[in-house]
Amino acid sequence: MIDAAKTSKKIAFEVANLHTAMLAGVALNYEQAVRPSDVSFSTRTAGVLQGCRMLGFLEHDAQVVAQAWDKQTRRIGQFSVIDWPCHAQDFGITPYPRDNEFLKCPRELGLYAVLPNAKWVERMANVGVPTLQLRFKSEDTKAIRQEVCAAVRAVRGTSSLLFINDHWQFAIDEGAYGIHLGQEDMEDAPLEKIRSAGLRLGLSTHGYAEMIRADAISPSYLALGAVFPTTLKRMQTAPQGIGRLYAYAKLMRHSPLVAIGGIDESRLDSVLQSGVGSIAMVRAITSDEQPEAKASVLIQRMQKFQNPMLIGV
Repeated sequence: MIDAAKTSKKIAFEVANLHTAMLAGVALNYEQAVRPSDVSFSTRTAGVLQGCRMLGFLEHDAQVVAQAWDKQTRRIGQFSVIDWPCHAQDFGITPYPRDNEFLKCPRELGLYAVLPNAKWVERMANVGVPTLQLRFKSEDTKAIRQEVCAAVRAVRGTSSLLFINDHWQFAIDEGAYGIHLGQEDMEDAPLEKIRSAGLRLGLSTHGYAEMIRADAISPSYLALGAVFPTTLKRMQTAPQGIGRLYAYAKLMRHSPLVAIGGIDESRLDSVLQSGVGSIAMVRAITSDEQPEAKASVLIQRMQKFQNPMLIGV
């Protein structure tokens, strides 16, 4: 028993020290990371769990990583503390094609502007922002319907793809391109009705457990965040950071991915290097003194990053 505890402790420190890029949230010291329930796991799994807690992972995410590490060990025939799990089969992810897939959207959704009303949607569609989301907040049902209707009209005749945040029934009624839902909305939304209506579906995720849960629905894209601190909305999870974003993007590379949360122009390249095909921005656009010009610059920078042949053009 003492030897097992020593081995788990050694593994925990190796996980924490070898994978510092995954550090985010509230990191724990070793004593804090040890739980009475750890004795129910194998020595290796307990060590990985403790190491993940030391890196600041929430318990449900630490559990997902530990289980994937165990499957990785069985798949490759040996335990490797160096290799952070990144293969879909180790996380129990079903390969494509799937029976429950939502309609596909482009793998590279490009600049994704999240906007407060239909007027903003019209402005950004007119300068060619490839992907837009109407995030209109109101308790007035009539006002919501009017905004959704106006936003759908605003993108007609443009190349912009419009997602409606939350208001799935109005999105269906008005023929929007897609709907975006948060984790808290997935339970209540009639997913089969949305799928049958032919709308695309984007889902927010904030860590491994939520990614796995959302991916099982086979959405059109996954949003990964919040990458950096954001004051736009109160987040229940800590910023994930660049290191975790890279790991998430590698694991979920079978799906179109959108990075979101605290991303501005100065962070553009480091985020795109993760492999995501889109970056969602809110205040980086709407708070700029010249939002149309800012959007145009961001579009050009993303296009040149994703297509190096455009550099110098």
